[in-house]
Amino acid sequence: MSRPPHGPRAARAGRGAFAAWLACACLARHAAAEPLAPPIGALAPSPAASAPAPAATAAPFAATPGSAHDFADVAQWRRVFDDPARDGWQKPRELVAALRIRPGAWVADLGAGTGYFSRFLDAAVGPRGVVFAVDTEPNLVAHLRARAEEERTRTIVPVLASFDDPRLPPNALDLVLLVDTYHHLDDRRAYLARLGAALKPAGRIAIVDWKQGALPIGPPPAHKLARTQVIDEMRIADWRLVEEPALLPHQYVLVFVRGGR
Repeated sequence: MSRPPHGPRAARAGRGAFAAWLACACLARHAAAEPLAPPIGALAPSPAASAPAPAATAAPFAATPGSAHDFADVAQWRRVFDDPARDGWQKPRELVAALRIRPGAWVADLGAGTGYFSRFLDAAVGPRGVVFAVDTEPNLVAHLRARAEEERTRTIVPVLASFDDPRLPPNALDLVLLVDTYHHLDDRRAYLARLGAALKPAGRIAIVDWKQGALPIGPPPAHKLARTQVIDEMRIADWRLVEEPALLPHQYVLVFVRGGR
């Protein structure tokens, strides 16, 4: 639910948080703002839900059209990203379990939004682990800190990222989770290089994003990326698909390790 650090073009288009969803990481960026969430896409039915999905998706490595939103209003996005109805289709416990995060791991929730996944990731890494909750919106990062203190999730470390840089420590992470965030990232090839520098040699990237086609929730078709495009981009950036848990009804789950070329 997380949500996305955008690249330079998204930064010029306006401020946003990563979600996505994760995010966060995102739930309904597109529901309230047009719709991570993650940054996640949208809780409300998409206006184009009954229309067939287009054959083409966004330009390679570019944020999808219209995916930049203003995430400064924390109360608005809490209603969207933390809607109790989300658990039914996002399955946060099952998703985190499928990623097999070991105790003591260092993990980043890229596009953390309002912190929907925080407590699940905190439980997975245990008291010796670290969860970097990353977002580009200062108001959301302040909320992430307040939420961590309220929920006593002591592994959570809020991070205010740049649109083109996640601002994560080098060679430190075991896993980066992007929930409904990848399609918000701009200039993704350069961004993935910076993200890779924060991962250990055996580190993984897990991308959760919206399936194409008519769905009862989610962003408009133009905001979605085909799973094949994500896989192709990650391969070009030297990341190889190793797992694809068939877990979620509206989103694909793709897990990558180094060595795509």
